[in-house]
Amino acid sequence: MKTNSCLEIPSNISVLVLFSLLFSPIFSSMNFREENETTMAGNKSKNMKLINDHLRKINKPFVKSIKSPDGDIIDCVLFHLQPAFDLPELKNKISVMVQPELPKEHDHKAGTNPEIKQLWNLKGESCPNGTIPIKRTSAGDILRTNSIPRFGKKYSRNDVPPTPGHEHSIGSVREGEFYGAKAILNVWKPNVIGLDFSVSQIWVVAHVPTRPVNTVEVGWHVFPNVYKDNLPRLFAFWTPDGYQSGCYNLECPGFIQINPNVCLGASIKPISTYNGKQYEIALLIWKDPNSGDWWLRVGTEVIGFWPAELFTDLQDRANRIDYGGEVYAESLGKHTSTQMGSGHFPDEGFGKAAFARNLEMVDQDNYLNEVSNLNLYAEKANCYGINNGHSDAWGNYIFFGGPGYNPNCL
Repeated sequence: MKTNSCLEIPSNISVLVLFSLLFSPIFSSMNFREENETTMAGNKSKNMKLINDHLRKINKPFVKSIKSPDGDIIDCVLFHLQPAFDLPELKNKISVMVQPELPKEHDHKAGTNPEIKQLWNLKGESCPNGTIPIKRTSAGDILRTNSIPRFGKKYSRNDVPPTPGHEHSIGSVREGEFYGAKAILNVWKPNVIGLDFSVSQIWVVAHVPTRPVNTVEVGWHVFPNVYKDNLPRLFAFWTPDGYQSGCYNLECPGFIQINPNVCLGASIKPISTYNGKQYEIALLIWKDPNSGDWWLRVGTEVIGFWPAELFTDLQDRANRIDYGGEVYAESLGKHTSTQMGSGHFPDEGFGKAAFARNLEMVDQDNYLNEVSNLNLYAEKANCYGINNGHSDAWGNYIFFGGPGYNPNCL
């Protein structure tokens, strides 16, 4: 793994605090207020006030802002001002953070990890040392969800009560104790309609039948109801209680980011083309054996971690790993035409269908091993299918996805 400046943050924290005290009001206070309030000027409704209040909580003062070609604003926020440290129980993480111990790979299985590339910094833009990039949330982002309490949260098959409208094509491992998961996914731009979303990801799950599910998740999704476009975006997600709380990315206190080079929620580019070049991202979630926290790496970049204190059952270990795709659609009669993956069925194979390859899990000794006993599951295989295989280069892999509505999927 290449050396990342992000991992030096804990040793320099006193310098960062001094830097913040001296400079952050000069750089950020006026612009921060203007960006979050001018869109609401003159509107005194209770709902608008609630939205403004919420924006002030999640949009932090910044040292620098970067306008991405896709219209996003990426704020470079001082490390210790990120949302996670709004939780008093996480403030101690500033001083006790240490570099995590990466999972060990068997020599004959070690390979290269595709780099993550995002649109906001393709032309060389970057955040200064001591800061992290956070995608700015606008009033419009919240208004599109029609619910401040649900903003940043995920509708899931594990909702309590369950949310209908979810369909999956996944490979699942449900026997054993797991301390992380890894996969390489190709990135597409599926067509997503209305309020639907389409996602390709890894789930690391602790699920005891009598208690709400705990998960940490990472992947890419297309979610126009949140982002106002159909671009594939990198995301991370967590919940400690069956999707009632927790959130995407840094949209609530929880995940602690240490990396200045990758922005959660920002669009990924380039993307795969049908019968053309394939672009991939390598995703790894693992439980650091020293701290007990759940860490995230994308490509060769260690992004940050979910503190163990956020969870109940996941404080210890996971008991299920899922790889693959999910589509959510509101029931409107006929089946949705929102696509999963590339929008093509898995039997079309490489260059045409979505895949997740080199499927691995982390064991209790912090070793990466190929998954075994992979179970395939799809609610409606004529809408979104899945198949699997094994090769020396790809290890265990799955192809998955589909177009949704078609003559065999009504």
